[in-house]
Amino acid sequence: MSCRCLAGVLLVLVLASAAWAVPPLPIVTHDGRPYVELTRVAASIQTKGTPPAQVVATPASTRAQLRAGGKVVTLTRNWSQVLVNGKPVVLDAPVRVKRGVWLVPESFLGRVVPALLASAPIAPVASRLAAAAVEVGLEDVRVRSYPSFTRIVVETSAAVTHRIESSGPKEARVRLVGLGSGTNAQEIGDGLIAEVRLDRAGADGILRVVYEGAAGTLRAMTLADPPRIVLDVSRPVDPGTRESREQIAPLKTIVLDAGHGGHDTGATGPSGLMEKDLVLDVTRRVAKLVEARLGLKVLLTRDSDNFVTLRDRTSFANRQHADLFVSIHANAHREAAADGVETYFLSSEATDSAARQVAALENSAVQLEQPAGRGAAQADIVKAILWDLAQSEFQVESSRLAEVVHDSMTQTLRISSRGVKQAGFYVLGGAAMPAILLEIGFVTNPREERKLKDTKYRDEIARAIFAGLAEYKRTWDQRARAAAETRAVTRTR
Repeated sequence: MSCRCLAGVLLVLVLASAAWAVPPLPIVTHDGRPYVELTRVAASIQTKGTPPAQVVATPASTRAQLRAGGKVVTLTRNWSQVLVNGKPVVLDAPVRVKRGVWLVPESFLGRVVPALLASAPIAPVASRLAAAAVEVGLEDVRVRSYPSFTRIVVETSAAVTHRIESSGPKEARVRLVGLGSGTNAQEIGDGLIAEVRLDRAGADGILRVVYEGAAGTLRAMTLADPPRIVLDVSRPVDPGTRESREQIAPLKTIVLDAGHGGHDTGATGPSGLMEKDLVLDVTRRVAKLVEARLGLKVLLTRDSDNFVTLRDRTSFANRQHADLFVSIHANAHREAAADGVETYFLSSEATDSAARQVAALENSAVQLEQPAGRGAAQADIVKAILWDLAQSEFQVESSRLAEVVHDSMTQTLRISSRGVKQAGFYVLGGAAMPAILLEIGFVTNPREERKLKDTKYRDEIARAIFAGLAEYKRTWDQRARAAAETRAVTRTR
C-alpha cells in the first residue's frame, strides 16, 4: 500500500474514531496537481463542543491561518511547508492562491488534518497505519562543488522536515526528522567539505557535514516533487580578499533576450498568437524604456524574426561583458485555464516537476538548432547544464533580480503569481552574469491570449519589467555606494 493510500485510510479511521464528519471535498487541479480549497477544508471540520474551524486570510495576504480545535495552522503562499502550532509539516506541493482562493495540496488532508485531531482517540489499527504511513526512506545523496559553494541534496521517498542542530567550526549537523531508513557516507575533499555522512538517530537521520578547514555558511531549503532537502554551504571569504568581492561596479550593460524566433515559433495560442512574435515586441518595448530612463546600454540577442541558438544568446552577452541577462518568454500548458506569470533563475535543483517541465519545453529549442544534433547527445547536453553550467557565482544575485522583477510584474499587472522558481534552463546556463527568465503569460489560455494581443497590455508588461529592473538598479547602486564607503574607511585605518 502506498504512503498516500495509507494516509487516506488513516484519516478516515481517525475521523471516524473522533466522531468527526468530513464529506468528500471537490478537487481543484492546479499546475497539474490535485488541490482543495482551504475554506472547504475548514467548513468540513465539525465536532461537538468546539467552535467551527475558520480561515483567517485575504486574497492578497502572504500568509493564512486555519484555526480548528484550539490549534492553528499557518500557511504561506507558494511554500510547501506549513506550521501546525509552530511545528513544521512539509507537503508534497506548495500552497497556492488562485483568483483570490487559497488552495492546499490534497496531501494536506493526510498530513495536517490528522495533527488537528491528535487529541482524539485513535484505534490501534490506525496507530499501526500511521507508523507505516510516515515511514520514509533515503533515495539518494548527491554532492556538487562550485567555486563559491558546495551543494548537498538529500532526496527521500516522501517529504521530511529538517532542523539544523549545530553549526560549529569543524562540522554542521542537520537532523532529518522522520527519515526512517538509509545511511550514506561520501568523501568530498573540495577544499571546503571533507566528508558528508548520513547516520541513523532513532527514528530520524543525522546529516553530518565535516569541514576541511574553516567552516562555511549553511543555508537549507525544502523542495518537492521529488521531495528533497537542499543544503548550500558557502565558502568562507578571507577578509584579505573580501574587498575584491565587495567591489560592486556600476551597472552599464543589459542584454535582453527575446525567446525563440525564425523557424522556432515557441508556443502558439488557440487563435494563432505565436510566442516568438509576442516576446520580440515586448522585448523591444522594454529596451526603449531602459535606454531612455535608466541610462543603461541595452543589447538585444535578436531584433528581428531570426533564429538564435540557445548557446549563442548567452555567449553574446558574455562577449559584450553584460552586467545582466533577461530572457523573455511566454508560457504554455496542456490545461487551457493555466494562467499567471512566473520567473526563473538557474539552479541544479528544479523547484518542482512543473518547473522542470517549463525548462524542458524551453530547452527543446536545442532540437531545432543546426546541425540537428538530436537524440542522446542533446539530452546529455541539457543534463550537463543542470550540474556543470549552474551559475554558482551569480545564483544569489540572480535570485534577487528574479524576486524584484517578479514582484513588480505581479503587483503592477495585478495578475496571478506562479512564483519565483529554479530550474535548469539551457539559455541561462552559460551566462557569466546574473540571469533570469520571465514567463509573461500563457498564450495557451484564451483569455490571456486576448490580453497578450493587445498593444496597451504589452506596454503594461514592458513597464512592469522596466520598473523591476529600475528597482533592482536602485538597490544595486545603494550597495555599490555602501561597499565603496566601507573600502574607504578600511584604507584609512
